[in-house]
Amino acid sequence: MLRKSLILACIAGVLAGCALPGAKPVPTPFPEGYLPTVVALTAEAAYSTSQALTPVVLPTDTLEPTATIASSTPLPTRTYTPQPKIPLAQIQFLAPGPLSRIVSPVQLQLMVVSGESEIIQIDLFGEDGRLLGRKIDRVNRHETGVYATYKLPFEIRAAAETALLQVSTKDKQGRMQSLNSLQLILLSAGTTEVTPAGNVLFEHAVFFTPKDKASVVSSELPVRARFSPFNNQPVFLELILPDRRVLVSRVLTLDGLEPQEFTTTLPFKVTEPTSALLSLRQMDPILNAPIYVYTQTITLNP
Repeated sequence: MLRKSLILACIAGVLAGCALPGAKPVPTPFPEGYLPTVVALTAEAAYSTSQALTPVVLPTDTLEPTATIASSTPLPTRTYTPQPKIPLAQIQFLAPGPLSRIVSPVQLQLMVVSGESEIIQIDLFGEDGRLLGRKIDRVNRHETGVYATYKLPFEIRAAAETALLQVSTKDKQGRMQSLNSLQLILLSAGTTEVTPAGNVLFEHAVFFTPKDKASVVSSELPVRARFSPFNNQPVFLELILPDRRVLVSRVLTLDGLEPQEFTTTLPFKVTEPTSALLSLRQMDPILNAPIYVYTQTITLNP
């Protein structure tokens, strides 16, 4: 009997909890239909907070990487832009380009017009002028140039240093016919980063007067030319005889490092028709040797 009474009491409690007509619903923390709005507002607030915490780069900002080079040699600050009538270089550095960061070996690609000797020489100098590597090769002479590739291994003591890569050609008499230089950054470890060739495909000098293979009948050779200096070192204009003697030499006074035209004269005296090289060269202060040579052949007459 007691068991039946307990069962009936439980059933009554359950029925009392059921919703009856007219009964009030159990109160909730938010009004009916408000819960979706709360979810939406919460999501929007979270998005706004994440946006506020995200750094914004304005259109006028420029982010540039920084690098430290272990070098005592100042890097060039100018960009040589070839001017009208400036020809392609006799020695073109196709790759690497200026200030490329190189891990050994230097993988060199050239378009080169070899001298009459058909011998080219490749030298790699460290920032203190020490010779790091050299190659000598025979390249057939062609007026439009010959494509050639070389590997030049090197070792350096520092983590990095600037270097000068030079390629030169000579004629049959051993006179320097052409020399061009390229500045690089050598690394003892890391990854090679090659820059585009750009302006190094063009000559730094051109002679407007006289023309190549011209024949001069006078006691003076008028010269009109254009040159883009490599540095602030002296620039020499010379007439060089077949026996490599310098017939006449003039030091040019140039203003700054921008491309500039100049006119001058070279007095000479010969007793018979004489082939000579008209040569323009600029020196390098560390090597105490030319950093650039440009020549053309002329004939001097009494």
